[in-house]
Amino acid sequence: MSTEVPPIGNRSSRSASGRGRQPPVGLVAGTEDSTPLAFRVAIEPEAYLQLDDVVLTVRDVPGIGPVSTAGVVTQVRARHEGASFGSDTFLIADGVLPAHVQELAEVTTTRVDPECYIPPLPGTPASRATGAEREKALYFDQMATKVPIGMGRDGEPIFANLEFLDGTRGAHVSISGISGVATKTSFALFLLHSLFTSGVLGKRQLSTRALIFSVKGEDLLFLDRPNIKLDDDLRAAYAALGLPASPFSSVGFFAPPLPGDQTGRPNVVGRTAGVSAFWWTLAEFCAGELLPYVFADVEDERNQYTMVVHQVTTRLKYEAQPAGPDGAVAINGRLARTWPELVDLIDDLLNDDATQADWAGRITGQGTINAFLRRLRSSVRPLTPILRGDLTATSRRTIDTTDQQVTVIDLNTLPERAQRFVVGVTIATETARKEKAGPGGLLFTMIDELNKYAPREGSSPIKDLLLDIAERGRSLGIILIGAQQTASEVERRIVSNSSIKIVGRLDPAEAGRPEYGFLPASQRQRATLAKPGAMFVSQPEIPVPLAVEFPFPAWATRLSECATAPEQERETTTRDAFRRLPPVDDFDFDDLGIEPPPPF
Repeated sequence: MSTEVPPIGNRSSRSASGRGRQPPVGLVAGTEDSTPLAFRVAIEPEAYLQLDDVVLTVRDVPGIGPVSTAGVVTQVRARHEGASFGSDTFLIADGVLPAHVQELAEVTTTRVDPECYIPPLPGTPASRATGAEREKALYFDQMATKVPIGMGRDGEPIFANLEFLDGTRGAHVSISGISGVATKTSFALFLLHSLFTSGVLGKRQLSTRALIFSVKGEDLLFLDRPNIKLDDDLRAAYAALGLPASPFSSVGFFAPPLPGDQTGRPNVVGRTAGVSAFWWTLAEFCAGELLPYVFADVEDERNQYTMVVHQVTTRLKYEAQPAGPDGAVAINGRLARTWPELVDLIDDLLNDDATQADWAGRITGQGTINAFLRRLRSSVRPLTPILRGDLTATSRRTIDTTDQQVTVIDLNTLPERAQRFVVGVTIATETARKEKAGPGGLLFTMIDELNKYAPREGSSPIKDLLLDIAERGRSLGIILIGAQQTASEVERRIVSNSSIKIVGRLDPAEAGRPEYGFLPASQRQRATLAKPGAMFVSQPEIPVPLAVEFPFPAWATRLSECATAPEQERETTTRDAFRRLPPVDDFDFDDLGIEPPPPF
């Protein structure tokens, strides 16, 4: 026996039921099982559903009332019902074989309200969720503070919960994707721009900072410049998210000194002003116990020479005496003004029978000492530009995040070993500063190529430091934004401690790794095809990652995109930069536990 089903159009006109909902796009299909966690919608002929659409269906439950089940479309299929073979398609097209084209949308449940987990009944109308229903389906209504992170495929804003970014309930962001295609750095910068300009930080606006390590050319040295491609359409895209289409207003730039130059000029080409050279004096190196970061590429702590590292670090701290205003040091009457000279001095102390026991340890063999010295000498070329005792030590050469909202450290001219040293020492310094300062503002630390600094295998001082930040950094107000091509090569505990996981274009082999298990199968496949600017964002409150597209940067990402010519450039002072921030009177400094700044 067969029962004739009324046309979908008739059923649609009856289903609005006075709720002010969008007209149905189809009915819950009964050809496959519906569950509380997933169901399918048969789409009516004159309608459509695309991937990432938000769908809502309502079932009346005796004793409870209407139960709304909302979800996100994760797959759409179309087929000929009545065809058995592939060749039947031609017969159907010629009108010889009767058949019906049917589209089915697979919907993964995101929210059930009230929480009565029952399956939607076959034949129940399903409609697109818009407005307040969409907000509810995606849990935006439960976010106390929403951070705009882009647009959904329906053209409506997508948000992230600030409480999972600022450490209130979670912290840290992991961004993965193919280099040059996944736009990882661009999205991380857009996220920072949204945090700083959307007003979500409130009273913490003045005390929140961002620290960015740049390793790919000089692209990030123009964040304070408007992009020449900024037009009315791009401004409208930012306005739709409630954001200004403007560059970063308060930025400080640091770069290593030019090799062979005794004036301390920064080693940059595209930007001629507004960049400060940074380096550490030998006196700071010894007193600050920075030697372990010279060996930041140590892969196995079982190597015995690591004991020599710690022994020499301690001796340098107590025996190296400052010698002159430029940061040189003297040990046992010998002067060292450059890093090669200090390496030679350490070599002599470790090979001198009179001092070897004190500097290497009494039971350390010569083979272990030689292993240490080989690795120490290999650091001469990469670290010579940034470990100095022969340049005039000025306060401006010290990397400091307190004088501007965003601090960019350009590392692209340094060898990889020197990059590791700078990243490790800078993060260690900022962590110590935050521990001393206590609760207060936030420090967003953005690191590209995170897999180099926190690889899955082995151990190093930087990896231990980043792991410590991942596990307890939110209590200090340090938030890690890590970007990498392959999350499978990053320390598991760092990725697992990231509340927000973001994926751009992925290599097909990488997409199959278990680290991307949070992506539905269809999104894993889509990630291998994603275009630049398209990301999949997973956050704790929403069961399904959301597809997001973010606008083109409003700030210049290279010299050729700068809307102002280099000769028009001027150095931005701290006072000028902070004039662009919200008025001081709008903030309650007593709540922050800090003194208000003096009036400008």
